[in-house]
Amino acid sequence: MRYLPLQKKDRQRMLQDIGIESEKDLFAHLPKEARDKAIFNLPSHKSEWEVEKFMQELSTQNLTAANAPFFLGAGAYRHHIPASVDHIIQRGEFLTSYTPYQPEISQGTLQYLFEFQTQVAMLTGMEVANASLYDGATATVEAVLMATRITGRSKVLLSGHLHPQYIQVIKTYASMMNLTIEVLPPVLDSKGTEAIIERIDPSIACVVTQCPGFLGHVYDYIPIIKASHEHGALHIGVITEIIALGLLYPPGNNGADIVVAEGQSIGNSLNYGGPYLGLFATRDAYKRSMPGRLVGESIDVDDKRGFIMTLVAREQHIRRAKATSNICTNSGLCSLAFTMHMTLLGGTGLNKLAKLNHAKTCQLAQKFKNSKINIEILPQHYFNEFVIKLPFSAQQAVDTLLEKNILAGVPVSRLYPGQPNLENLLLVACTELTSEQDMNILVAALEGDF
Repeated sequence: MRYLPLQKKDRQRMLQDIGIESEKDLFAHLPKEARDKAIFNLPSHKSEWEVEKFMQELSTQNLTAANAPFFLGAGAYRHHIPASVDHIIQRGEFLTSYTPYQPEISQGTLQYLFEFQTQVAMLTGMEVANASLYDGATATVEAVLMATRITGRSKVLLSGHLHPQYIQVIKTYASMMNLTIEVLPPVLDSKGTEAIIERIDPSIACVVTQCPGFLGHVYDYIPIIKASHEHGALHIGVITEIIALGLLYPPGNNGADIVVAEGQSIGNSLNYGGPYLGLFATRDAYKRSMPGRLVGESIDVDDKRGFIMTLVAREQHIRRAKATSNICTNSGLCSLAFTMHMTLLGGTGLNKLAKLNHAKTCQLAQKFKNSKINIEILPQHYFNEFVIKLPFSAQQAVDTLLEKNILAGVPVSRLYPGQPNLENLLLVACTELTSEQDMNILVAALEGDF
């Protein structure tokens, strides 16, 4: 009862009110095999210190990114974070679980959110950015919903370059909102641009592309933007590796209408999958349809610079059923970390960091080309991630190398179940933290163990 104050009769009444008989019915829509996997072999009761000891023992079984050659990417990337970032975000003024959207919010928090918005707008080449969202996937969903409201259309076209998990999140939302989602197959060659242009017509609300693509492709998406606008559709540009914008032209400068991104790479560690933060930027003409909130700059009665919450009226806590979004918070601490790291980098630092990431990736690619076994590199142009085609199963390679404490990459077939001819494809990523020794260990392991 220490943590569960509701009595059995209270829970039963809640179940009756929503029309089910037991808690198990809440999960009835999940596949049985998924529910069976959710049964954990855990003790029913232990004291607090015993639980701490038990959890510490479990944690020692993890193989972390810092303790092994690490080539995982696929939307979450290991980068160096300056010690000053963690020092600043752990100050008592900032380190809080408080949801930063109330009018009485402090000027310090409002200022960093304003500067965060400015940084995101400059990075993406857009006119206005919000105070962050949960993560890249939900930011992409919010962009899709925003585009359907603006255009009045209900059909969405998703490029084969888009992260498959982002696609699944979009489909989940769309299933409850009478939206039609058309998804093109994953792009393994240079024909992705032509394939998506052929599918654009006047029924499309928006076209969603990602560059660099999920499989690493860097490509010219300007023809897709032009084709979208010719048919009255909006273009949504997605970025899962925000550091790529230190080298690549911003989507906003190329004509995108909405740009969303995962901002984890700047200021935020991998953290076993979260929390992360979603970046969201758009044209000034669309700002009142944007989810989340906007912080603005103003002058007070004494002509002093001040910051205010400028736009929140469309949110759930104010407009209720008329709200354009269910987003009712922002990733405040994560966005502060982003702002601090970006401030320390500056434009020149970001450019140097992006170049270093790309150089490391080219170095690994060359080692694969010089390998004793036949390793094919699929994308012709890439940033810090690409796919290799092995002469054997990628999943088998990952499993075998994991036993040697090598995190070799992500088998492409794992994220595209049911798609043919993907068994030998492995997605690998490099960052500034990837050493040449790590590269040599990976290549030697692939040459020697299969």
